[in-house]
Amino acid sequence: MAKTAVVGAQGGVVERVKSLPERIRSFYGDVRNEMRKVTYPSRKEVQSTTVVVIIAVFLFGVFFWVVDTVLGRSVDAIFRYFSGS
Repeated sequence: MAKTAVVGAQGGVVERVKSLPERIRSFYGDVRNEMRKVTYPSRKEVQSTTVVVIIAVFLFGVFFWVVDTVLGRSVDAIFRYFSGS
């Protein structure tokens, strides 16, 4: 009885290995079909989104610089107050 289970499992493995080339061909066919549906942005769209990203990074940099400066000075003031200097 155990021998038939092993033979059945081996038969499944053999069938899977035999079907591998067809499955790979099918996968790449599906990839090709999906890639045909892809739309790429125009040069103008890329430039405009790049400008938006650069401006956003600059604004966040300024924001975090201000927050860091305020918090740093606050912590320094607290330490000076409690150290008695």
